[in-house]
Amino acid sequence: MSVLKEVHFTPEPRPAELPMRVWLDDGDSAVDVIDALALSPFATGAQPWSCTVSLERVRPEASLMPAAGILVRAAREEDGRDSRLVCGEGWTLRAVRFRNRAATVSVTAIREELARSVIEEITKDAVEPAPESAHVEMGFWWQGSHGARRSAKPITASPWAEVSDNYARVLSGPLSRLMSVTPSDVHGRLVLLHGPPGTGKTTLLRTLAHEWRAWCQVDCVLDPEHLFNSPGYLMEVAVGSDEDGEKWRLLVLEDCDELIRSGAKEATGQGLSRLLNLTDGLLGQGRDVLVAITTNEDLARLHPAVVRPGRCLAQIEVGALPHDEAAGWLGTAEGVPSSGATLAELFALRDGVADRPVLAPENTGLYL
Repeated sequence: MSVLKEVHFTPEPRPAELPMRVWLDDGDSAVDVIDALALSPFATGAQPWSCTVSLERVRPEASLMPAAGILVRAAREEDGRDSRLVCGEGWTLRAVRFRNRAATVSVTAIREELARSVIEEITKDAVEPAPESAHVEMGFWWQGSHGARRSAKPITASPWAEVSDNYARVLSGPLSRLMSVTPSDVHGRLVLLHGPPGTGKTTLLRTLAHEWRAWCQVDCVLDPEHLFNSPGYLMEVAVGSDEDGEKWRLLVLEDCDELIRSGAKEATGQGLSRLLNLTDGLLGQGRDVLVAITTNEDLARLHPAVVRPGRCLAQIEVGALPHDEAAGWLGTAEGVPSSGATLAELFALRDGVADRPVLAPENTGLYL
């Protein structure tokens, strides 16, 4: 049976303050208490300014605590989450650290400049820079409970010169041309990569993010099935933000078979129409937006409106490596089928796990 406890926060009354009450039961944790305590000064109006930052690759030795602060609460969860509440003169700080070295820091203060100065102090030299040679920043969109959300993360991305041998020689020309595209070369707004699972389509998208990094911001939409069913969500993603500057934007939609196959109009309603508008209408043209789609469908099964001339910047079938090329990649013909092998199968052979079945998951996500 839940035990309900009512917790009252009663700071010194001020004209601009509002009362705050928090109810806690045995389903709440110590971290939840810290969250409530951190919100209290802002909710009551005692500290009406708030700033929040999300950090990646936080240094283990970084304290995330100002020199003048006093630690008043600390809690650690079984999942490795560490939450701390720190107070100073005119400000309150909540720092939550995660096992993957990410952190979220929120500061409330009596003045905006004070809140920002506290944030600047604790974040200075707190984050390790991502290695430039092996990483590129990619945005990730999803529909949250409070609308569209975007988070930027560094991802591993190799240059085209380092991964080109993973693909059949017949694809060398088309893929090299795609990797070398510049804004002046953009004719058609859709990049369509189709072929069996495990052939390296997602690796190509990561490489494309690396090769286009100087002029194009790549964002991956994690829930494309929601994107085209919600005009508001679609508008948020298509319009982007002022932080994008003058860069073009490439929206990555993985495994969207049901959206672009021949029966898509009947199956998804307005979804296909909105996709076409994003690639060939006012929505996409006005914001310099490109769309990259991966699919396992055969080209003949795709909706004709998707593959019509002029719509695609690139339309490339990514298949298995022929037998001789696969044997050359592996260094031996042993275990390579006469029909050739996909990139996933070659990695399995190289790593000695080819005797295990190579299964294609229903949603491959960021897989090869």
